[in-house]
Amino acid sequence: MFAAVTSVALVGVEPRPVRIEVHIAGKKPGVAIVGLPDAAVREARERVSAAIVASGFEFPQRRVVINLSPADLPKAGSAYDLPIALGVLAASRQIAVGLADVVALGELGLDGALRSVTGGLGAAVVGRSMKRLCILPEASGPEAAVITDTPIALAASLAEAIQAARGVDVRTPMPAAVAEPTSRADFSDIRGHALAKRALEVAAAGGHHVLLSGPPGAGKTMLARAVPSILPMLDREAALDVALGWAAVGRHRIDMLVPPFRAPHHSATMAALIGGGSGIPVAGEVTLANHGVLFLDELGEFPVHLLDGLRQPIEDGSVVVARKGASVEFPSRFQLIGATNPCPCGFRDDRTTACVCSATSIERYRRRLSGPLVDRFDVRVVVDRVPADDLVGGRAESSAAVRIRVVAAVELQRLRGQLNRDLHRRDLDDQPWDTGATALLRKAVSTSALTARGWDRVRRLARTVADLAGSATINKGHVAEALVLRGVRQ
Repeated sequence: MFAAVTSVALVGVEPRPVRIEVHIAGKKPGVAIVGLPDAAVREARERVSAAIVASGFEFPQRRVVINLSPADLPKAGSAYDLPIALGVLAASRQIAVGLADVVALGELGLDGALRSVTGGLGAAVVGRSMKRLCILPEASGPEAAVITDTPIALAASLAEAIQAARGVDVRTPMPAAVAEPTSRADFSDIRGHALAKRALEVAAAGGHHVLLSGPPGAGKTMLARAVPSILPMLDREAALDVALGWAAVGRHRIDMLVPPFRAPHHSATMAALIGGGSGIPVAGEVTLANHGVLFLDELGEFPVHLLDGLRQPIEDGSVVVARKGASVEFPSRFQLIGATNPCPCGFRDDRTTACVCSATSIERYRRRLSGPLVDRFDVRVVVDRVPADDLVGGRAESSAAVRIRVVAAVELQRLRGQLNRDLHRRDLDDQPWDTGATALLRKAVSTSALTARGWDRVRRLARTVADLAGSATINKGHVAEALVLRGVRQ
């Protein structure tokens, strides 16, 4: 007797269907699980048999062979308990074979209770592609509810899962309410720093990378942590991409439509930042920050090899991690914000505190940030100490007001098909430029203040400045501001 149930395995951030085949034959009792199972999957035989009996059914006293296909893909975790149980019951004809024609995921307790597991979102994606009912534990409901165009049933036990397959007492997850971006830091709390706040507004509107440099206590970290409060909400497609990346590392996003903000410590490993691990690689911080912000505080304290490892994700929007077990591509289209001190002590060129660093230590500190990496920061701003006069007075413009302008600029870019940071040279050439803007750019190049690569990066910035102003044409004023934000002396 034979039956098959569909489940799911996450390879990187890609949900792949796993066909769980159950064959019952022979008179000698026994259970064999094949298809590269790990220890947790092999132990399913004990959980499943106890759960079946506790739910009022009988576990077959014959030879039961369970194949997890594709057989060359490693299977891990306890999430295959429920589909294995449904397959055993269907193969032994204790439930109709058609009831096993579902996508199922969940860990079973010895009493038949269905417990939460990671991968609910991936199961919903597979269910949508196969046009099948997806049965999940109750706790996986909010995660899977982002998939609104496929039937999803929630169950608290094996018995309820069988009833859901029969179409009886089906409970469906409620989509999570759309939440506004929340952040501890608000632009209204930041006194002074007019140039830095304008730079972050332009960067948020165009998706540009930002480098903040200045002495300790100047406000670099607070500025960076206020960026999420001015970012637009994610659309459904981007929210799904982000949620799959988080699901790949066993994490669930509560505010699905809010752009992620990740701030790893400088002691992070290459695997933690970029992705890796033994066997099938696991996503790193660059993937968790996909469609959001990756903030690297104390940039100069990160090891050189970690910072250089960011160059491919920044440029390509994805990173390929190859291991013996598999080669996996992770999405990494994030906005990078770096904050660094100008020297090891932090007070080089400070107005009030003398620098105590030697020329050798300053040069060694600077070499941690390679030229190719620094060149990838479109916006480079020096954050000085806030004058006393700026610390006294009323509150500054709120993040909500800034966000209105950012959202309007992003909508203009979406109508053109892509964010300004992704514009190629031919796209920039096609933009409407007035003669004054072109002349100012030519002057910057002729005085060696701007490189060929910087030429395009300044033009991208100028396009964003124009979008914030609601201008279709890029004029001299837009280019002049872009040069200032790029740190180019005019």
